[in-house]
Amino acid sequence: MNFEKVLFAFFILLALTLNFGFFIGDFSNPDHHNPFELFAALVVSLIATLMKFGDRSHVGVVLLASSLVADLQLVAACLVWGIAVYGMSAPLSGNALASIVSLSGGALLANIVSVVILTVETTLHRN
Repeated sequence: MNFEKVLFAFFILLALTLNFGFFIGDFSNPDHHNPFELFAALVVSLIATLMKFGDRSHVGVVLLASSLVADLQLVAACLVWGIAVYGMSAPLSGNALASIVSLSGGALLANIVSVVILTVETTLHRN
């Protein structure tokens, strides 16, 4: 068993599950969306992206692209959250939270693409 591939798959799946955990819940209820979970999803997604830089195959390029999309969406969600909470003098509004969760949903979709590609590649891989 190749430990590097196990770690690679681990971070891709962890990015997906953390993002899903943040995304699920009522769009306008801040109690359903933990900011620390969003931050953890961003950090793990960035780690997964760094791990994808070494692969120069066509599949590796698509994996990297989907990971970069997820990173961009999560960074935007974190920026919106930060501006909404710390840049404005009002509490987090339902509109801002809906934007944050929607951006997280885009990242979730990109993470699903990564996991599907990883699964297909693993299934088709011959020793």
